[in-house]
Order: sequence, then structure tokens, then C-alpha cells
Amino acid sequence: MKTVETTFRIAYTEDQYRRAVEYVRDMKNHPKRVYWRGKEGKSDEELIMSHIAHRVLSGFYNNYDPAYAYKNIIGMYNHKSDSTT
Repeated sequence: MKTVETTFRIAYTEDQYRRAVEYVRDMKNHPKRVYWRGKEGKSDEELIMSHIAHRVLSGFYNNYDPAYAYKNIIGMYNHKSDSTT
């Protein structure tokens, strides 16, 4: 399977940041959840940023609205990847 590497530049609000902080804090109370797979050793800030990006991108994917993309996704860079993983 061919792969592409993509880098997004995403804008987020203070409210989105606060909610992500709360989410990560809550997940720390549940160390056996699937959420933690692949996140071992990440800092709180990395987890928070990952959660914001996931919410923004999945919201765009699941509810296509050009205005939403214009406000939140402010840049994207793609290139083919040699990796198959």
C-alpha cells in the first residue's frame, strides 16, 4: 500500500485547549484504556496537541464544511512516503 505523509497547521481556541487538557487529565485516571496505546512516554502537552488535532481533523472529515476547514485548517503539506507503515 502506498503512503503519504501530511503535515497540518491547525488553529484552535482557548476553549478547545481547555477541553483537551480536561480530556487528558481524565484519561490519566484510566491507565488501561485503549487511548494509551502508542502514547507511552509522551508529555502532557504532546497529548493535548494530539487530541486537539484529532478532534479538528475528524470533525472536518465527518462533517465536511468548507467554512470549518477555512477557520481551523490553515495549512497542509503532503509528500509521498517511502514507508509502508
